[in-house]
Amino acid sequence: MTPRKQVFAAIIEAVLPFIMPTPVRADGAGDSAALRAAVAAERARVPAPRQPRDAFLAPPALPVVRLSPDSLHVAYLRNDGESRSLWLLPTKGGAPRQLVPRTEADQLGWSRDGRWLFVISPRSLATLELATGAGIRVPLRGRDERRVMQVDLSRPAAVILRERVRRGTSERWRIVRMDARGQRTPLWEDAHWVHDVAIDARGRLVALARFMGDHDAIAAVEPGGRLRELRRMAPMESGTLVGVDRDGALLLSGNTGGNLRRVLRLDFDGTLRTLHADPRNQADLDEVVLDAAGSEPLVASYRSGVAASYGLGSAQAGVDALWARLAGRDIGIDIGAGPHPRWLVSERASTLRDARWHLYDPASGRLRPILAAAAQARRPLPEVALARKIAFDYPASDGTRVRGFLLLPPGVDPARLPLVAHVHGGPINHFPPGYDAIAQLLANRGYAVFQANFRGSTGFGRDYTFAPGGDYGNGRVQRDIVEGVRYLLARGIGDPQRVGIVGHSFGGYSALLGVTFQPDLFKVGVAGSPPPDLAWGMRWLVDAGEQGALPDRSLALTLRALKMDPSDPATYARLHAQSPAANVARMQKPLLLMAGAADRTVAARGVIDYAARLQRIGREVSLYVEPGGGHSPVAPQPREAYAYLMVAMLHAHLGGAAPDAPGAGLRAYLRENLRLAGPEFAALKQH
Repeated sequence: MTPRKQVFAAIIEAVLPFIMPTPVRADGAGDSAALRAAVAAERARVPAPRQPRDAFLAPPALPVVRLSPDSLHVAYLRNDGESRSLWLLPTKGGAPRQLVPRTEADQLGWSRDGRWLFVISPRSLATLELATGAGIRVPLRGRDERRVMQVDLSRPAAVILRERVRRGTSERWRIVRMDARGQRTPLWEDAHWVHDVAIDARGRLVALARFMGDHDAIAAVEPGGRLRELRRMAPMESGTLVGVDRDGALLLSGNTGGNLRRVLRLDFDGTLRTLHADPRNQADLDEVVLDAAGSEPLVASYRSGVAASYGLGSAQAGVDALWARLAGRDIGIDIGAGPHPRWLVSERASTLRDARWHLYDPASGRLRPILAAAAQARRPLPEVALARKIAFDYPASDGTRVRGFLLLPPGVDPARLPLVAHVHGGPINHFPPGYDAIAQLLANRGYAVFQANFRGSTGFGRDYTFAPGGDYGNGRVQRDIVEGVRYLLARGIGDPQRVGIVGHSFGGYSALLGVTFQPDLFKVGVAGSPPPDLAWGMRWLVDAGEQGALPDRSLALTLRALKMDPSDPATYARLHAQSPAANVARMQKPLLLMAGAADRTVAARGVIDYAARLQRIGREVSLYVEPGGGHSPVAPQPREAYAYLMVAMLHAHLGGAAPDAPGAGLRAYLRENLRLAGPEFAALKQH
């Protein structure tokens, strides 16, 4: 997409095929009818064939695809098994050519002149000249040491770097322009951590967004290097610098001055103006696409519930035409420059594991598929085998409308299905409406899957995120999840005697809450990397975990704003009293726990201790620990182990389809790393 920083999210498919999607409102008789119609449409589909487990877990074939500013080339990264390569496709026709056979890159950026690629991996930045293959490699030394902030659109081929400068016990943050051959020009040095910078068309640093210790602020850089504050942010308020318009004003994406994230203009007199917000007044801005010069917003996309993109200014007619051509899909757009610009268009849906890519000519209206062969390099996952995500709202017991998604196996009576509540992590996060590997695997194995974007989730405005008022124990957030499950059961979706709850991180914590405090509803729990005591877990994360000392945001301040501050004795006592760890004797249901031995977000020792306490009082618990694993499984074998164990546990207690039998390698791996094996996994421990 655009060489500026962009926010990318997963996307959604329609409730009905080839009809522009709309969310199902579930708070009235007519809205219940709409949900029934959507469910009936899924029941009328042809039953989905069973797909192999590894097909769901494979990473995207083309994780990054970028259009050059001159519209002449598309560069892309391609996953080839466990390796990754870099390719170049000419947009006027011809075969793609491989530029780099092996790379660890996860980001690509084009130089303004289209002659250079910036190839970014977690550990290094490489520059690559297309004509000669020349370039340099610069170590990034970790995410807190040196980072590529953006491509510098004021120069033919340059990037802006942020670097940590250590001086004794103190540190400062330096902003540097570096051209494609390594020539460096310092632009700024600051005692405060710099989020974003704005560079005007003449190459001047005109504004900074900084974390000031207890708030974020945007400041103008005046002649002589003086700073003048333009905007101070409230807690959890955001304003990301994305460009400078032709009049010299700052272009932002954020929620400052309002509830929802939107496209904003900030003048240097401090005047803030909304350029575009969700016309439905429901969703946060997900992505804003600028022109190739970074000076004009052209596309605004909103993807928290049902995805929608809107063309702005000169792009409006083209975006409208694409919506008509790709109805029912989420479309991502990158717009080139030049006398005959092309658009790079991604087509995504909950039923597409891999995006489909197109080149669009807005002058002729031609939409041409590209990269189909590259995207099919791995085992395919047919769209007909996947469940559509039905976006719906439901009323909580206090009258608030809560957001959610429902996935149903095609061609099956939903009343006969086991129902699984799939809870997202965070909790400052949300389920996006696109492809979800775990949810699709469960649907393919015969489960109705409910994904609640409970209050406290992101994507629906600051008010929605703050709505729980800190009630993250066995309180408001958990009730939103439970009431969503009961809402579906009352409408004939799911068998009330076969309900489970699964999740990872905060979702795993919710799963523990479910089998502890709602045993009449949830018959089994699967919890990945769960904090058994959220109060202790948040304190550990601030004091010793991965995120506690990050310079980009104070975790302690965020928790304080959300009324989850573990340093506050009353908050700590309340969260601890409601925790699964403090109520271990109440946990009566079968439970699978999974953890990473080297997790720096949720301490593995807390999960292991909780499992041992359950075992001591005779509870049915299984514990898997990934050796050397982090917060989430990344390597293929741990990802497969995670999926196998979840499906096996749910099959044993809810009656969904049995998991694919583990191969010899996976069986040996599980035998070694299942520290506690309940009756569901006893056979795995046998030699």
